[in-house]
Amino acid sequence: MRSLAYLILFCAISTQAAPEGSRRLREEFKSKTRIENPFDLRDPFKRPVPKNDRDNRTSVTTVRDGVFTNVPPIGELSVENIQVVGVLIGRDRRAMVRVGGAVVVLREGMRIGKDGAELKAIHPGGIILVEKLVNVYGEEEYLETVIPISQ
Repeated sequence: MRSLAYLILFCAISTQAAPEGSRRLREEFKSKTRIENPFDLRDPFKRPVPKNDRDNRTSVTTVRDGVFTNVPPIGELSVENIQVVGVLIGRDRRAMVRVGGAVVVLREGMRIGKDGAELKAIHPGGIILVEKLVNVYGEEEYLETVIPISQ
């Protein structure tokens, strides 16, 4: 019974002394650092999310072959809106491309977009697309487009 009374008395005294102790701790912390609000800083082990990624997240879900997906078909991709996110170099070269909010993996030789631009080469610095056009004289021309890796 006596130990219970001492426990209650100890808890009551410690709760009254806590605000003074926490004030002393805050003052001690302020004297050791120049950072004004250390808890408002971002986590250094996580990648910062760019502002444009947070604002432009629009995803349209469709059903294709019985599967829900937000990735547009390769034939509907627009060459003007392609951003190269990454490149895999090796025996089978692949390019990871962001179109809108979706990431699509492309191979060399694929036809992209409504104009049928062919993915001719995948290099460490980006990709090369080749489009076949007909000029004003009725002759066929090839237009090469180099898309570098986006930062």
